[in-house]
Amino acid sequence: MTLYIWRHPKPLNAAGLCLGQTDLGVDKRKLRRLANQIQGFARRHRLPNVVWVSPLQRSLAVGKILARRGWQCRVVAELAEVDFGSWDGRPWPNIPRAEIDAWCADFAGHAPGGGETLRQLFARVEGWLSSLPATPQLAVGHAGWINAARLLDTGQGIPAHAADWPHPVAYRQRCTLAIAAAPPSPAQPRI
Repeated sequence: MTLYIWRHPKPLNAAGLCLGQTDLGVDKRKLRRLANQIQGFARRHRLPNVVWVSPLQRSLAVGKILARRGWQCRVVAELAEVDFGSWDGRPWPNIPRAEIDAWCADFAGHAPGGGETLRQLFARVEGWLSSLPATPQLAVGHAGWINAARLLDTGQGIPAHAADWPHPVAYRQRCTLAIAAAPPSPAQPRI
């Protein structure tokens, strides 16, 4: 199965924030630009007018624009960004250094802010990917989610160290993932 997934447009007022599932808005012009990109890509490649989105408005709003144009918009919680718990939406400098150090010491297994561990994120991503039909799929997602999917797609699994986490894809950038029938299991962090 091939997944074409775009990162959502840049959210408003997000600079310097720990941003996971905090639901920030996006400039309407940027939302339309991404919807136009996806629509044009689907037309050029003769793909179905179906898009998967997360329930967070920076992804969902793109799906709603496409739905007004006759597309099927499928909203799934599994596509949401990583949950940073009590850190979510806070400025990074306001998060105690000791808490960040605890996360870095157990990068795969620590739940930052009491939210979601990377193991849980990878399991969520893997579960959703394995549920998709074998036909090409289009989606709008989030940087952390996309990074997890890319690591699964290349068989790398969960990084054991924060320094090994990949840089995020750019806003509105498309990633193409060739998902095998059964992606590699993320159960063990890579060392």
